[in-house]
Amino acid sequence: MKEQIIEGSGNVFADLGRPDAEERAYKADLIMVLENIIKRQGLTQVEAAKRCGTDQGTLSKVLRGRVGLVSTDRLIRWLGCLGGSVRITVDEMPGMGVAPVSVHFCTA
Repeated sequence: MKEQIIEGSGNVFADLGRPDAEERAYKADLIMVLENIIKRQGLTQVEAAKRCGTDQGTLSKVLRGRVGLVSTDRLIRWLGCLGGSVRITVDEMPGMGVAPVSVHFCTA
């Protein structure tokens, strides 16, 4: 059997045929930033969850990729609770159709 290699689109959720692929992709990016902040601050999941106003079990599931368990708004609030500054920038891009959402993590 010959092995076939198929190049991905850059969005694994789209490659899997998820109708909410774009949302899932940027939520996954926000979760990676959340995880990075937790690690940089040396927090346990219990400590981080307490600061975020949630329980450790929910935080653990989200950090393991359960993006459907949490809204974008909730992720942004969690990032703020951990000292993250979240900025949303909207650039008008006529003719682009639905423009992609991107997440950038900057360290001080």
